[in-house]
Amino acid sequence: MLSNFIHHIKKFNLKSLWADIKESISGTEKDFTKIKLSKAILLLSIPMVLEMIMESIFAVADIFFVSKLGPDAIATVGITESLLTIIYSIGMGLSMATTALVSRRIGEKKPYRASVAAVQAIIAGAFVSILIGIPGMIFAKDLLRLMGANANIIENLYWYPTIALGSNIIIMLLFIINAVFRSSGDAALSMRILWLANIVNIILDPIFIFGLGPIPALGIKGAAIATAIGRGIAVIYQFHLLLKGNGRIKIYKKALRVNFKVMANLIQISLGGIGQSIIATSSWIGMVRIIAVFGSAALAGYTIAIRIIIFVLLPSWGISNATATLVGQNLGAKKPERAERAVWTTGYVNMFLLGIFSIIFIIEPHFFIRIFIENEDVVNSGATGLRIISFGFIFYAMGMVMIQSFNGAGDTKTPTIINVICFWLIEIPLAYFLARNIGMNENGVYIAIIIAESVMAIIAMWLFKKGNWKLKEI
Repeated sequence: MLSNFIHHIKKFNLKSLWADIKESISGTEKDFTKIKLSKAILLLSIPMVLEMIMESIFAVADIFFVSKLGPDAIATVGITESLLTIIYSIGMGLSMATTALVSRRIGEKKPYRASVAAVQAIIAGAFVSILIGIPGMIFAKDLLRLMGANANIIENLYWYPTIALGSNIIIMLLFIINAVFRSSGDAALSMRILWLANIVNIILDPIFIFGLGPIPALGIKGAAIATAIGRGIAVIYQFHLLLKGNGRIKIYKKALRVNFKVMANLIQISLGGIGQSIIATSSWIGMVRIIAVFGSAALAGYTIAIRIIIFVLLPSWGISNATATLVGQNLGAKKPERAERAVWTTGYVNMFLLGIFSIIFIIEPHFFIRIFIENEDVVNSGATGLRIISFGFIFYAMGMVMIQSFNGAGDTKTPTIINVICFWLIEIPLAYFLARNIGMNENGVYIAIIIAESVMAIIAMWLFKKGNWKLKEI
């Protein structure tokens, strides 16, 4: 399989590549269970990578404008984001289940059953959102108080979490419906939807926050309204496309009802996805808690290094999402061997890309930390962390593809177990032991991250090669 990847590199054709890039962005009607695997990976990966970048721009745009309002406003956004973590976890879990079910039905050439799965995901997401949104709006002040916010935030800035939590149904549906499009093969459509949401949000943010003409300055409340409108317009557009039915998937009228059998299957699969997200989030909190004892410079350096790493990993996550779609569709088309080849090929591509970043960060990490801060203590601490963690990029590149291959097959239980072992049983205890007991300080945390991610990749590859995922019926 590695030799196949090298063969594709040797046959590299710039003109052909540019044509494929244009096709991937504009949208394609190609059957991903039949076309050349390298082309299928490229056509799916590029829009998914751009979609991931668009998702990150959402958060950056909000914090850029809100930062002009002062530290309390920034703190309010930070606290609200932490409260929204549970929503993101549920949304990601439902998205994983949606991807598995819809891609499988598309591969089976059963568009009506794909429509049924999509409808059940939308209903489930809307129901959960209402359960979260109503109490979130009512108890916004109490939640801020519980999170340790100061009096000014609780009494004057509570509108931000009130609107954000109350409109969480928009976030949830945006997650789920974009998963429907991606898993059907319409990755370019998902990308354009997030472009729309971002453009509207970036235009409205300064208008609603600082005021323009007859529109009064609403401060941080305006930021929440702008984000809700941007995402809301995107969701309306999503429904328009689904009901119009000109793409790879459409909503059939007779599918517009609760199907308890499909719903139960969806929820069962999504529980593993939700678990994966919660495990990863809680391990992040645990690592921050361990490193915080070594001072603000160490914590600031770690935070900046991780943000840089997350941004660099966005393309890899997009590529991994393409793996999930390819696995689901090819299993549905009764082509398990092709699904397996897709995973290995994508994994090697991911290793190649992250390997390049790994070399750059190992050679010169200080430059990237200095983009964010000039404090030498923070720069040195962050650069050390960035350099050490980068040594594990190649393992992580293959590991994330393997994890997504299980999710795409509908086996979310296996990645959840792997995450528990690697994050809770290895990473956090090892980080504490190396940092505190051995005296390696923050470097012990960075080394624990490499070891945990490498073990994750090895376990995932071992289980993947056993092939039980090919037999998963959903």
